[in-house]
Order: sequence, then C-alpha cells, then structure tokens
Amino acid sequence: MVTQSGIPTVTVWSDIGCPWASLALHTLRAAARRRALPLLIDHRAFPLELFNGEPTPKFIVDPEVMAIAARLPELGWRLWNGPASAYPVTTLPALEAVQAAKDPAIGGLRGSDELDEALRRAFYADSRCISVHAVILDIARQCEHVDAGALAEALARGTGRAEVYAQWRTAEGPDVQGSPHLFAGGGYAAHNPGAAFTWTGSPYEGGLPRLDDYSRAWADELLDTIHRES
Repeated sequence: MVTQSGIPTVTVWSDIGCPWASLALHTLRAAARRRALPLLIDHRAFPLELFNGEPTPKFIVDPEVMAIAARLPELGWRLWNGPASAYPVTTLPALEAVQAAKDPAIGGLRGSDELDEALRRAFYADSRCISVHAVILDIARQCEHVDAGALAEALARGTGRAEVYAQWRTAEGPDVQGSPHLFAGGGYAAHNPGAAFTWTGSPYEGGLPRLDDYSRAWADELLDTIHRES
C-alpha cells in the first residue's frame, strides 16, 4: 500500500500490551531508520482484552518480556518496577489515542505511529501506567508530530473508541490471525514475523514462553518489497 503522499505504508494489527507486537514494530522501525527509508505504519487495534474478556494477565506478559529482553537487550525493556497498583489493567485508552491521533489535524499516520512507539516505550521500559488518560496525554506532549491539545479534545469527545471496536470486529474474521499481524502491498501478510517460540505449557498452569530464535531479516525483505512497488 502507498499513501497519497507516496510513502509506502504497512498496516499492523496489534495490542500495545502485546510484547511480540512491540518487538515486531521495533524491528521494522529500526530497519527503516537504519536504511533511511520512508515508512508509514497504519495501526489497527487487536484488543486482546476484548477477545479474552479479561485484562491481559501480568503473569503472561512478564515471562514474554523476559524471554524477548534477554535475547534482545538493546530494546531496553525491563520487568514492571512501578507500584503494583499502577500496573495497566487495560490498554483500550492507549489504543483509542493511537486511533484518534490519525486525524491529520492531530498527527496523521506519522503522529499516530510516533505516539504508539512512545506508549510502548513508556510501558515496557519506563513502567508507566498507560491506562490513565493523564499519562497518555503527557506522553503525547513529548511526541514531536502530535498535537496533544487537539488529541485531548478528541479523546474527550470519544474519538478513537468506535474505531477500536470496529477494528476488533474486523479482527474476529479469518484474515487477521493475532497480534501482531502485518499487511502490505503485493499480498504481503505475516503473523508475528521472525519469532520462533513456543510455550512449554499453558501459562495458566505454570508454562513459560521459550524464544528459540529471532530473525530480523523479515523487516529488510518487507522494506525491499514495498519500496519496489512504490
């Protein structure tokens, strides 16, 4: 997909609270920056808590963060070290803010992706409670291409909520397999690219994730594909 601005765009379905999605996005952004290639990311919500009918359990997120961060320390991730009472119980407000920021008057796709990246960094590296409106807006104020004032007004009107719920309904269909799932021009589609991992058992019964391998090559291949087509 190429936007009207002529910049190649990748559509990513994910939850901000999904470590695997955050890893994939970091890999893709890092590859684009290393190669100085223009790229836009169109974020679509895959809200795990709506699929599962419960907050994403900390006892699932923590071992996933450990498995990923141990192999890729350059991410700067660490286990949650904020107060237990401040651990994000929901990512819906953050997902809604990313959708609201797509409005060109607020940030467009560039600002939306900048906010998404900052929210993930705040959660995985800085242990900030991204469930809270004030925290989201504080993070937005640090984003160069986001008008935090306009975002605050949009969120007060409920902007972003309908989009998240509509995307959830779409993601219930057969085409989107989980978080993350990436789509791009030329028929490209990949669910959790680059990661070879398995759970040793059910996390509800003490199972742990084992990351056997991670390849970054997929990001360069995707960038090659979309830039050839543009």
